[in-house]
Amino acid sequence: MQIKVERADLKDIKELVDIRLEYLTEDYGSLTDIQIQKIRNQLPVYYQNHLNKDLFVYVVKTEKIISCCFLLVSEKPANPSFIGGKTGTVMNVYTKPDFRRKGIAGKIMEFLISDARKMNLDFVELKSTDSGYNLYKSVGFEDVLSKYHNMKIIF
Repeated sequence: MQIKVERADLKDIKELVDIRLEYLTEDYGSLTDIQIQKIRNQLPVYYQNHLNKDLFVYVVKTEKIISCCFLLVSEKPANPSFIGGKTGTVMNVYTKPDFRRKGIAGKIMEFLISDARKMNLDFVELKSTDSGYNLYKSVGFEDVLSKYHNMKIIF
């Protein structure tokens, strides 16, 4: 199988919604009908407003998208850790089950990293599951130790 990575565009929105829901269902175990409907309603608007502006989605297709990865680019006030003020966050790395373990996610990550360098991002970060950890290490990601605690407040 030849692996061709490309950036998704607006014509891919319906498939991006579907594959994001597949990813979320696998990641969370299950979603309620209400959650699915709310997500299905929000995503097309989000993609319309952000795709190829501050959200870059890398995909591999056969007839349909079989694998994807998101790069969310943020610009913030510079500091010594991100002197240029632009950083990236990797999200939603997902390959459909029948296509796993064929090198697809690795090719997508290499394409994403190359694109991030061209965008002059200071760094790209991600949170890894145990199953993705070795893939990310193999393309150059390193564990981050911090004096800061990862915290949030939920509303």
